[in-house]
Amino acid sequence: MGPASGSVTARYLVYFQYLGTDFNGVAAVRGSQRAVGVLNYLEVSSACPPPAVERERPGAGTCGSPRALGLRPSPQGALSPQEAAKRLNSVVPVRFTISSRTDAGVHALSNAAHLDVQRRSGQPPFSPEVLAEALNAHVRHPAIRVLQAFRVPSDFHARHAATSRTYLYRLVTGCHRPDQLSVFERNRCWPLRADCLDVDAMQEAAQHLLGTHDFRAFQSAGSPTTSSVRTLRRASVSPDPGSPFVLAQEKRLHFWNLEFESRSFLYRQVGSALSHLDGGGSGGALRAGPNGSLGLGLQVRRMTAVLVAVGLGALRPAQVKVILESRDPLGRHQARVAPAHGLFLKSVLYENLGKSGLPAEMPSTPTD
Repeated sequence: MGPASGSVTARYLVYFQYLGTDFNGVAAVRGSQRAVGVLNYLEVSSACPPPAVERERPGAGTCGSPRALGLRPSPQGALSPQEAAKRLNSVVPVRFTISSRTDAGVHALSNAAHLDVQRRSGQPPFSPEVLAEALNAHVRHPAIRVLQAFRVPSDFHARHAATSRTYLYRLVTGCHRPDQLSVFERNRCWPLRADCLDVDAMQEAAQHLLGTHDFRAFQSAGSPTTSSVRTLRRASVSPDPGSPFVLAQEKRLHFWNLEFESRSFLYRQVGSALSHLDGGGSGGALRAGPNGSLGLGLQVRRMTAVLVAVGLGALRPAQVKVILESRDPLGRHQARVAPAHGLFLKSVLYENLGKSGLPAEMPSTPTD
């Protein structure tokens, strides 16, 4: 059925963040009673804000307020995405199209998605501020937060239009036992028992990954990706100034940041060769199965693993080039996967959008 006559469709770009510990990745999980994705909550949150928002928001009942937008209080039980869309009174079901997929346990400081809301004839589009407020007010998980929303052209695509994605991987050295890591840092970094890393060697090794290459060695075996050629713009290794959650008597712990920037990464590319070097303790690396069953983000986690192997002295910097050129995802080092909980999607950038996230003008989809 075509759109209702005179109805208005508005497309929005929404930035959101989440702690990935409780989620089976960012994508919505359908038909599962045990697994849940971030979008299971965000799609449900598109239903309406809770009653308090209607009562407390200035101008409730006026044009642009949640009440005037047709948003109604939801029951205590979780709504299906279809029921949520009905509560939003969109002519067509509301779906989030995500920019960047993340694996189970991976976090996002800032991910992005677009969604369409088609209002009925005579009803103006939601303002971006009201849409973001409604999503935040109704999200049913404390580990998800909508950062902002704004209008974009109808042909804008959150995944295809992204010009840059940056991943951050956090490490901590000097953590000999699991109980030596602050409870506030658990599931936020990868604790290594080694007391130090050879950062100069890691930086030298990272230079072999920069530029345009076939990154097949860093993706899952059997990946459906049609092309494994990617351009890595930046790979950096740097000390973290220090976690605010580490007490004075715990100064033996040292935190490290690895950052990778590219327009796109391979599905299941982000982190593998690291774990065998520090296995047997908290957060030890895992070995990926032949079907890459550990999930998304392995390219960055695999590259992180290889660089840490260099930092721990298990690999020489020149061997990273050999691994890259082998194009073999089942090699000894690249078949190891760094733990998901140390990885963060740091940012997704678009043309005409500054790092602050505020648009200079409506972004347009670049042509390939």
